[in-house]
Amino acid sequence: MTLRRTSRHPPPRTCPVLLAIFLLILSVQLVRAASEYDPYKVLGVGRSASQAEIKRAYKNLAKEWHPDKNKDPKAEDMFIKVSKSYEILSNEERRSNFDNYGQMDENQPFGQSQHHGFRGFQNSFYFDESFFHFPRSRDFADSKYLLHHAQFNSDVLPDSHKRPYLIKVTSEWCFACIHIEPVWKETVQELEPLGVGIGIVDLGYERRLANQLGAHRAPSIIGLVNGRVTFFYQAVVREHLRQFIEDLLPHKLVEKITDNNYMAFLDSWHVENKPSVLLFDQVPIVPLLFKLTAFAFKDYVRFGYVDQGDTHNTRLLRQFNINTYAPTMLLFKEDTEKPVDIIQARGMKRQIMDEFVSNNKFLQVPRLVNQQLFDELCPVKQFHRRRKYCVLLFTGEDQAFLPGSKAFLDFASVNRKDVLRFAYVYQHQQQPLCQALLHNQAALSPQVVILERRSHGGKVMYRSVSGGWNGSEEDKYRLHEQLELLQKDPTYLSSDATLPELNNEMAPIFIIQWMNAAYDYILQIYDDLLYSNWREMMPILSLIFSALFILFGTVIIQAFSEPGENKPRKPKPKEQQHTEEDASSRASTSSRPPKKDFVEVTELTDITYISNLVKLRPGHINVVLVLTNTSKNALLRKFAKEVYSFSGTQTLHFSFLNADKHRHWMPSLLCSTSDSMQSKGHSDVDEESPDYTGHVLALNGHKKYFCLFRPVFTGDDPNDSSSETSFSSDSRRKSRSTSRSSSHSRSRSHSREDGVGPKRGSSRATSIEVHHKLDRLGLWMERLMEGTLPRLQVPAWPSLGETTNSSTET
Repeated sequence: MTLRRTSRHPPPRTCPVLLAIFLLILSVQLVRAASEYDPYKVLGVGRSASQAEIKRAYKNLAKEWHPDKNKDPKAEDMFIKVSKSYEILSNEERRSNFDNYGQMDENQPFGQSQHHGFRGFQNSFYFDESFFHFPRSRDFADSKYLLHHAQFNSDVLPDSHKRPYLIKVTSEWCFACIHIEPVWKETVQELEPLGVGIGIVDLGYERRLANQLGAHRAPSIIGLVNGRVTFFYQAVVREHLRQFIEDLLPHKLVEKITDNNYMAFLDSWHVENKPSVLLFDQVPIVPLLFKLTAFAFKDYVRFGYVDQGDTHNTRLLRQFNINTYAPTMLLFKEDTEKPVDIIQARGMKRQIMDEFVSNNKFLQVPRLVNQQLFDELCPVKQFHRRRKYCVLLFTGEDQAFLPGSKAFLDFASVNRKDVLRFAYVYQHQQQPLCQALLHNQAALSPQVVILERRSHGGKVMYRSVSGGWNGSEEDKYRLHEQLELLQKDPTYLSSDATLPELNNEMAPIFIIQWMNAAYDYILQIYDDLLYSNWREMMPILSLIFSALFILFGTVIIQAFSEPGENKPRKPKPKEQQHTEEDASSRASTSSRPPKKDFVEVTELTDITYISNLVKLRPGHINVVLVLTNTSKNALLRKFAKEVYSFSGTQTLHFSFLNADKHRHWMPSLLCSTSDSMQSKGHSDVDEESPDYTGHVLALNGHKKYFCLFRPVFTGDDPNDSSSETSFSSDSRRKSRSTSRSSSHSRSRSHSREDGVGPKRGSSRATSIEVHHKLDRLGLWMERLMEGTLPRLQVPAWPSLGETTNSSTET
């Protein structure tokens, strides 16, 4: 057996060398990136630039390179560089470190951007610092800010009407959230002591709350004020977040006060029913701390700010002897010459300001203007030792009641006690309350009532002060005596009542509420369009398109519906009058339901003839039934039955003409029609039978034409079953002829029904029974509404009382 020795070659030693070369190249790239990054060059400012110039340059570049506006692939990187450069140069300490040592952050390597690592080797090698950041446990300091869905709706949402909230939306695997964490902590440390609420929403665990807020990505920063959600879209810099909170507050929280308007501001307690607070400070801009305090107490106190450095405030400073070296707050109530409380401190804290205002948030004698103020001023009794008695003065708004109100205020100032609350009520504004306590005697004179609330349902025990209230010394003594008796014996209040809820005298008008809501919607739409946040603005877009759909749908329905008959018509050319009149007559069909359960039929007499025919309004038609004394009842019943379905049309009027009283009118009308048509070469109208009973005329008084209906027999005679013509043999012969003759027969049949047929048809109609004469009137009315009946023109309407040759000119 032969053994072979195999020599092993040592491993190549090129690996450490390659690793060293790689690290050397990487270091060179890092140093080069650090040396090439200069925040001054990024912002385009010099090293001696002021903060205002730096801020101006940053705003211009941020607008230019914002990723939502600039679609350049390098826009995001450039925007991050601009934001990081401004973050360095806006902080004097960081700017000094960069100027002296080239260091931009204590814990961050040179040239490192906010979201991306270094990119060297012509972007062939990518190094991202987030590679070294793994998910970690949440800081204990952040856990107290975590929000849940139920907690947000029960606590945070109502509290947003008293203080603004700054909410951060984050998640466990969000590396970008780690980059904004230092700025977020600095902002929280600055804004939370000022009274700003802080919240954190975990996108992974609180998806329901995130959907309610409209936040679908992390990180997101949201502002919440008065229940309204607003997203933060700028670079995450502490100054921007502070300005974001300040912009969310209402603009008229604090009024600028000078020597010219301070008296009007202090005297407004009569109208506003609130105390007034004045803050004196050296800075020209209202501090954020004062704005937040004003927002918290906006329902109770009015706030004004006085700039001590302004030359227009010297008289104001001299009058109240203000110390210019420290901020000073003065609180005024009814007395505008002397403040009721003063606070002065160099380091004004939020807790001190809240305590100062909350102890003086009511006037000495406020006016009850709503139920909320009544509940806070006169709370319901809970324990025996915590009784609160309300002394109410019921007075009026006129100048004559001012002396009594002033005397009541003086009495309340002298007799201030913890168990007593003084207030006054305007009788005209709170009439239900006055009726419940004064039993309809409120309008006689001012009255004083002492009451104690026993339940939230409105039950009170009360007693009226006898003698009323005029403000005299005797009235004051009587009221003081009864208050002393009440404190010794609580059963002194012997009457009970249930009070109604007070009217809200300060409620804004509906149009103002609507305008405020519209302004909020428009502002939200503008923000969503500016930043293209389509998912968040989908509810508003849906609301807008729904409103537009309803609007245009209503317009389309109105366009295709029947036009109003009472609308004034514009004069039209003669060549268009006939066509448009036909169209209007077709539009007013019998499909319109009748407005009444009967038909109103008027008799044509010498009195009604002119208004119902000669001077009939344009577009209106009078349907006239010709009858006699013997056939009157039967024909009127049949006539009403046939035309009932057309009585809803406003352009139709129904009348009847008694042929026994006006026997010459029908021959005169037909004679004038025959003369007119014979002069034009027509001979369709022949002499008519003297019996016109059952004839119906549709008279257009303005156009001077009429349509005629002749009775048609529809009985059981088999020879006349067609009922279209009285010449049944002619009809049968014509029906066997060619289609052209059949067509001509139908036209003759229709002409018989329309009243232009031969004379023999009329003689045949005389033998028809009375109750059958109007059998085909319904079909004739339909053709009248369609506008397909022939029209017989007349030169003038004959008069009812004249002979055949006389006529009435229109």
